[in-house]
Amino acid sequence: MNVLKKSAWLAGILSIVSAASAGAAMAAQPQPWQVTLQPAATGIMHEIRWFETYTLWFLVPIVLLVLGLLLFVIVRFNKRANPNPSRTSHNTMIEVIWTVGPVLILLMFAVPSFQLLTAQYTPPTEPEITIKATGYQWYWGYEYQGEEGEDVSFDALLLTDEDRAEYGKEDKAVYPRLLAVDNEIVVPVNTTVRLLVTAGDVLHSWAMPAFGVKMDAVPGRLNETWFNVEQEGIYYGQCSELCGKDHAFMPIAVRAVSREQYDSWLAAARDDVEEANRMLMAAIDSQRKLASAE
Repeated sequence: MNVLKKSAWLAGILSIVSAASAGAAMAAQPQPWQVTLQPAATGIMHEIRWFETYTLWFLVPIVLLVLGLLLFVIVRFNKRANPNPSRTSHNTMIEVIWTVGPVLILLMFAVPSFQLLTAQYTPPTEPEITIKATGYQWYWGYEYQGEEGEDVSFDALLLTDEDRAEYGKEDKAVYPRLLAVDNEIVVPVNTTVRLLVTAGDVLHSWAMPAFGVKMDAVPGRLNETWFNVEQEGIYYGQCSELCGKDHAFMPIAVRAVSREQYDSWLAAARDDVEEANRMLMAAIDSQRKLASAE
């Protein structure tokens, strides 16, 4: 293994270690050398991960079976091993097997697939919070639609290295490069959140892997989805529809907090979103220090 490969492996290991030490503050984000889905943060994502494992129990044997049949045919029926080829035109039993078998397998896929699809569009409870996400080239705009008409709105742009100190986000383990934003969406845990997604210019897509959510943002159309976060922390996603030259620099960040912290943040955000974010970050840091001291 050369020096470059050793350095890459070391960087990956250090990143994973730092992610583990960051704890709940870094709930879900891409990791170096990651080959699996991100940890589930919602009930829907738990179902998606289960469905992935479920399908693999079918797909792996099917791939091995097809590979075995191909090798058998190549060895058994090549010109040298079988100089006089069979003139069989059909075999009823084989035709029944390769018709009924795939139909049964597809049914085994279809039933849980439709159940999962139904769950993705059916919130378990009436949404308590409604947030409208609007995609622009190349950032996201958010509006909290309050029942009393006291809406909170702000834009979320990619956090540059020059702005990290201003926003108090120097720790790249918690606020990773090209994923962190200046203003995160703030939501309470264990709360059903309705998300309305649209776009102001071209096609975008609001995607949060840990939530199992990916919703297209279409100009002139309002698409709806929902999520219910189970654990406090910061979750990262990205625009997942090619939308222009800065498509890769259009991250999404959601900060899940306790209900009390959310209520305090929302009250302060009605006057000043950036100040409300600073107060929330200070409260979370204090809480983490007290927890580590104990």
